[in-house]
Amino acid sequence: MNERSENTTHFGFQTVPEAEKAGRVHGVFTSVASRYDVMNDAMSLGIHRIWKDAMMDWLAPRPDMRLLDVAGGTGDIAFRFLDRKGGSAVICDMTAAMLEEGRRRAEATRRAGQLDWVCGDAMALPFPDASFDAYTISFGIRNVTRIADALSEAYRVLRPGGRFLCLEFSQIPVSGLQWLYDRYSFNAIPAMGQAITGDRDSYQYLVESIRRFPDQESFATLIREAGFGQVRYRNLSMGIAALHSGWKL
Repeated sequence: MNERSENTTHFGFQTVPEAEKAGRVHGVFTSVASRYDVMNDAMSLGIHRIWKDAMMDWLAPRPDMRLLDVAGGTGDIAFRFLDRKGGSAVICDMTAAMLEEGRRRAEATRRAGQLDWVCGDAMALPFPDASFDAYTISFGIRNVTRIADALSEAYRVLRPGGRFLCLEFSQIPVSGLQWLYDRYSFNAIPAMGQAITGDRDSYQYLVESIRRFPDQESFATLIREAGFGQVRYRNLSMGIAALHSGWKL
């Protein structure tokens, strides 16, 4: 999938100027920040928690590992990393409201002193080269204006031997099941968004963004093109989501 065409990109099913997408995405996540985790539970029937645990199983955190979690504002991945005896974690998110929600949760669980919170753009990370042992991004990369730029930045900030892991909604390889899942997504999720958060439009965008995201093989190709080696992916829940992994060799 070509993310860039005459300086336009997609925002859900709309075509918009590239310069506008980040602001629109920021608006979506500012709107849903306070109810984001509640909606994740409702939309996935809680299965997103199992997927995130699977991400940590694959990462296998170590006490000497420094993690950068991008688009991780509410802290779900970083908290799991620390619970698995990971060393230290930095959470980077472009939306201040999401970071505030994460800080609030960290303080409630006494993790505040173990985490750093940085407001920043996945396409231009505010960190030096070779700063981290692991980079994770969970349900965030599909919202980036230029996915290839975000992958290049992930490669840049990882140390040699560092690990890239991405958890993202994906494509079910069985067409009939994909059709059924699409019917559920496009009808139920915006309705849930309206009922739980009072915001149907943001969840309409999120459903559309899932369908616009590359399939597993196409995304794996983008990861390889960014320079990563040993690129693999695992389908979760029949391919509703997928875990992608690569190494900076």
